[in-house]
Parts: sequence; C-alpha cells; structure tokens
Amino acid sequence: MDNFSFYSPTEFVFGKDTENDCGRYVIKHGGKRVLLHFGGGSAVKSGLLGRVKKSLEDCGIFYTELGGVKPNPRDSKVYEGIELCKKENLDFILSVGGGSVIDSAKAIAAGVCYDGDFWDFYCGKAAIKAALPVATILTIAAAGSEGSGDSVITKEDGMEKRGAGSDLLRPRFSILNPELTFTLPPYQTACGATDIMAHVFERYFTNTKEVEITDRLCEAVLMTMVKETPRVIADPENYEARANIMWAGTVAHTNIVGVGRSQDWNSHGIEHELSGMYDVAHGAGLAVIMPAWMEFVYKHDVMRFAQMAVRVFGCQMNFENPEATALEGIKRFRRFLHDIGMPINFKELGAREEDIPTLARNMGIKDKTWGFVRLSEEDVRAIYTIAAKAEL
Repeated sequence: MDNFSFYSPTEFVFGKDTENDCGRYVIKHGGKRVLLHFGGGSAVKSGLLGRVKKSLEDCGIFYTELGGVKPNPRDSKVYEGIELCKKENLDFILSVGGGSVIDSAKAIAAGVCYDGDFWDFYCGKAAIKAALPVATILTIAAAGSEGSGDSVITKEDGMEKRGAGSDLLRPRFSILNPELTFTLPPYQTACGATDIMAHVFERYFTNTKEVEITDRLCEAVLMTMVKETPRVIADPENYEARANIMWAGTVAHTNIVGVGRSQDWNSHGIEHELSGMYDVAHGAGLAVIMPAWMEFVYKHDVMRFAQMAVRVFGCQMNFENPEATALEGIKRFRRFLHDIGMPINFKELGAREEDIPTLARNMGIKDKTWGFVRLSEEDVRAIYTIAAKAEL
C-alpha cells in the first residue's frame, strides 16, 4: 500500500425529509447570503425547491436563484453565476440537483474568488487557491460530486469537456434523501449506477500491490450496485435499494475506496470526449467505453481481472486458464449494463465511428502520465474502435 493523506470534511445528512433542515445547516457552516443553484423544472415541479426556499426563509437567510443548469454543465452558466455572486455579494452556494448542478456550483465558487477566467482551472493554467463554500442537496445518485473536490465543465466553444479539482471544492455539507430519487426515469437511474461503478473501477484497477482492504471495499460497492440497480429499475420507490445506491455513490467518490493505491481514470478521459462531442449522458458513455477499455488492457494484469470476475460477478475461477475467467467477467459486466438499459456500442449511443480519429486526438493523451496502462493516441483509437463494434 502506498503512503496517502485522506481528507473528507463534508458533513453528510442522510435520510427522509432532511432537505427541510437545509437552512439550519447553511447557518451552521457560515452562510448568510446564498446562491440557490439548480437545474431544470423537476426541482420546481416536485416541490423540492419550494421546501428548500421555505427552510432558508425560516432561518432568515437571503438567497438569489440561478437555475437552468444542463447535463454536461456549460461554461456560460458558470460565468453567469460568477457575475451574479459578485453583484449580490453572495457568500455561499447551495446546489439542488445532481452532479451537473454540483459541478457548476463548484466552478462558480472557484471563479468568484479568482481575478482571471475560471476556465484557467480546467485547462491547467492555474490552481484553485480559494473558493466560496458549497453545499448540496442531492437528487440523483451518480457523480459522487456531493462528497468530492472534483468538477467537470464543458466549454461551449468547441464542446471541450475538462475537469478541475481541489479540496477547497469539497462541499461543507451534503443532504442525501433517497426519496428525492424516486421519480428518476429508469434511464437516468441506470446512467447514475454506471457512473458509480466506473468511479470504483477507476480505482480498482491498480498497479499497487497488497491493497486487500481497499480491494474489498471496492468490491463491496460494486456488488451492491449489481444487486440494487435492477431492484430500483423494477420498483423505483424501493427506499432501501435507493438508499444503498445513494450511499454507494457517495462512498465511491470520496476516495475512501481509492486511498493508498495508484488509480487509472483514462476511461473517464476517453468518455469525456464522447459526451463533449455528442452531448450524451456521461453514464451512458461510460457504459460503452469501460468494457472496451477492459478488453484492451486486461492482459496487463490478468489475475486482477479474474479477481473482479470471481468476486464481483460470481464467475467460476478457471485456474488452468485465468484469461478465460477475466474475459467472462468483462462479458458479464457488459451484459449487466445492457440489462439495466445502457447502450453498449457507438450505434446505440448515437456516436459515429468516423469520428474516432478526432475523438482520440482531442483527448490529448500524449500529455497524460497516469494510468493502469499508459495509453498512446493509437491505443485510444483502438479502444474507441472496440467500443464502436461491441456486441453481447
């Protein structure tokens, strides 16, 4: 196990009706003038936004609203939020929604405290040195942004999708009420589940030896997703299944399952080009890319993939041919994704095979030094090709 420093300061408030106490938590964490940040009309139609406003008003907290965040959140909304925060002298950002809203809130929080263009953080020109405090009320279990310091934003000029991160962006508190996810359509639920599993797999496939504790933690989260995702798709108001998935999403991305081990994240980078170019759901893109990446790299450590196959997907270990076990595990993962309603190839996703050279070039893999397996641009093209042609 490698040396590590683990920092997770977020206060998690979990359970039914917890959103009704958000005003009290804003005060507890120092907020006086709040940007209430949200996405589309669902938060309004469901009554959630009304309950949040009432809690803020009951606590005497000033707030200004900024809605309209889209999936794959855009830089234009971030610029709007930065300007609004400065104009109204706001000191706290409360995001109501999923990962896109939270990521947008984090970008605004960093941008308000920076004299330059906030995109400098996302293109690697500057590091985040200060940020407004952020808090979240989560409405979809997926990105894990409610417990992480990460944010991903899409630049509309060129649809370039890039990430930035800092412990300064970790939410001060996150309210997690599984009931708020009851009305999610099956496709969004499945996209979220895929994203959660991808966050774990990016950590699970490691070159660090002797990491049994985090191996087992990763496997526990993955097994939970395999069990609970079909249950909530069949019964959207199954509170216990929703609760397990919601907490799994948070655990998956606070990094508690990834400490002390090298990580990958190339699959996320490869997918970001897909969702940037085609504006598809991140989880759907990951469903296409992740098994393809596995097929391309599994020979680097066949026994780790065989371990995944046996421990997570219940495959029988073929001791005479571990490679067969590894491939069977990848096959079962792809089948699981298909069965919960996810696309498994370019055609189902709505991507075009002729765009593969552009996708690979845009990723800029030559500048990347991390990974379970270090990839060349040619390797990335090969992974896209596997993804394009994938079958069950």
